[in-house]
Amino acid sequence: MGVFICRCGLNIASVVDVPAVLEYARALPNVVYAEENLYTCSQDTVNLIKQTINEQRLNRVVVASCTIRTHQPLFREALREAGLNQFLFEMANIRDQCSWVHREYPAEATEKARDLVRMAVNKVQTHEELHMHPVPVVSKALILGGGIAGMTAAISLADQGFESYLVERNDHLGGNVMNLYYTPEGRNLQEFLNETIKRVRGNPLIQVYTNAELEDLSGHQGHFISTISQGKTEGSPVRNTFRIEHGVVIVATGGRELPPDERYGYGNSDRIVTLRELEANLAKDTTDPRRIKQAVFIQCASAGDEEILKYCSRTCCTQSVKNAIRIKEGNPDAQVYILFREMRTYGFY
Repeated sequence: MGVFICRCGLNIASVVDVPAVLEYARALPNVVYAEENLYTCSQDTVNLIKQTINEQRLNRVVVASCTIRTHQPLFREALREAGLNQFLFEMANIRDQCSWVHREYPAEATEKARDLVRMAVNKVQTHEELHMHPVPVVSKALILGGGIAGMTAAISLADQGFESYLVERNDHLGGNVMNLYYTPEGRNLQEFLNETIKRVRGNPLIQVYTNAELEDLSGHQGHFISTISQGKTEGSPVRNTFRIEHGVVIVATGGRELPPDERYGYGNSDRIVTLRELEANLAKDTTDPRRIKQAVFIQCASAGDEEILKYCSRTCCTQSVKNAIRIKEGNPDAQVYILFREMRTYGFY
């Protein structure tokens, strides 16, 4: 077994006593080779590791450096290119878990680095060779949610030649866009929605299931088996269950409007409405903006105040500004107020 200990410039060596850790590693059972490197992830050192594997006839490798998140694939590839199974490898994170978090305690950081190296050495001795084999991928997608996000995903896949199963819980497609009528620039969202639904319904590569839900999912990446239950429809008066096979899952389940609580008087007067209801009323002419003399928009008006700060829908502020302008266009003399804690008009608004 070989152990390679990284100084990482000063990232590790300025805190951890690397020579002491190296001396400790050399004395561990079954370690026949150990060295320290300035930057173990450099191309020169990676080549040296490959050369050492062959010269020292190493059957296991431990690298004590940084995190597996960024560098494990690099070192595994080095083992593979040297003719050693890539899974006979282990890393000890003596940067993130030692020098970075124990900078004020170099002696303790060094002791911890010794422990991590010892654990890695003991662990890698239990590793067995693993072999990766290609498996067929089911080139179909399961898309959960028939709103704009789900339909756009299905169209995009179809344009690339892939089939998809679009599963929607409600008896219609559309999602939240059904309650939006125009963009800040004035684009008609209902026309856009209807065009999108028409494209989805007319595409032979997209199978649409409304009144349907995912009941069970099994399998693995590239080949999943899902159980879908579908409720009563015009063509099927009883609920039925069926299975589909697919290679990927796209979750586009969207969200629901949370009505305001009693503090704001919602439900006590037809003049107190949600932002979504206001937009529908303006679009359907049930509310005439020319007759609105005063309007107050209250942002983040749902749960307890502190709870609001934990979540943002990313849509409310833009919708309020959009509808405030629409009211002013209908009646320039109207007084319009927007009460907010944080004005978050995402994107370019």
